Parts: sequence; structure tokens; C-alpha cells
Amino acid sequence: MFSIFKKDPIKKLNKTYETKLEQAMLAQRNGNIRAYSMITAEAEKIADEIKILEDAKSAQ
Repeated sequence: MFSIFKKDPIKKLNKTYETKLEQAMLAQRNGNIRAYSMITAEAEKIADEIKILEDAKSAQ
């Protein structure tokens, strides 16, 4: 009944994912390859979470 008021976790994760990718790009441009790889790894974890949520949503 109140599902229209629930926030979509996938949207929030997508925004976080895009932010992480941007941070990684900036770190790479500044020559900080270690930070780039760490931030990219975090972004990949978020992408995996998004994939899991999308699969669960499509299974319903």
C-alpha cells in the first residue's frame, strides 16, 4: 500500500557508484594509482550489490 513512498535502494547505489567512479578518475588523473585502485574496488563491490538487487527485483 505504501510502496510508493519507499525509496529505491538501487537508485541510491547507482548514485554512490557514479560518485566512486568519478573519485577514482580524479585520483588517477592526479597520479594516485593506489587510491584509484582502492576506490575502483569499492565501486565494483557497489556494482555487485546493484546487480544482486536488480536480479532479486526481476525475480519478483
